[in-house]
Amino acid sequence: MFKPVIHQQDIDQVVELAHIIWTEHYTPIIGSEQVDYMLTHFHSKAEISKQIAEQNYHFYLIINNDKAVGYCGFQLQESDLFLSKLYLLSSERGQGLGKLATNFIIQTAREHHKSKVYLTVNKYNHGSINAYYKIGFTKVKELCADIGGGYVMDDYQLELNLSPDS
Repeated sequence: MFKPVIHQQDIDQVVELAHIIWTEHYTPIIGSEQVDYMLTHFHSKAEISKQIAEQNYHFYLIINNDKAVGYCGFQLQESDLFLSKLYLLSSERGQGLGKLATNFIIQTAREHHKSKVYLTVNKYNHGSINAYYKIGFTKVKELCADIGGGYVMDDYQLELNLSPDS
């Protein structure tokens, strides 16, 4: 179900999925110009390779019926796990794969003794926000970050605290 992204062809699959998913899902939310900017600067082969090699990021392809249908990427930090990316093809949404992926990430955080999982999500990405709320994430702050090119990421930060009994 989750295939580690290790080889260049795995990174190529992530980039291909990013182009499909981002173009379809985010164009109505942030516009095509910002989608192109995000794909070029945050979802390129070079950037993903750098995150894996230098920044302690771990990427996984999400496999369903022997086909890559999405991907996730997270960074193991000193005390927390930062969920940077979790994306599924639209044809695969609503089948529980997002929840399964989130549970995989939460389990990984627990195995590495992290105190919480946190992420940022666009304020207008209502479907994803509601999905995270159902899992138990809570909104802790609003963020507006300049990402260059005249664009900002207008997000909420959501967190899930991990206690030994949760």
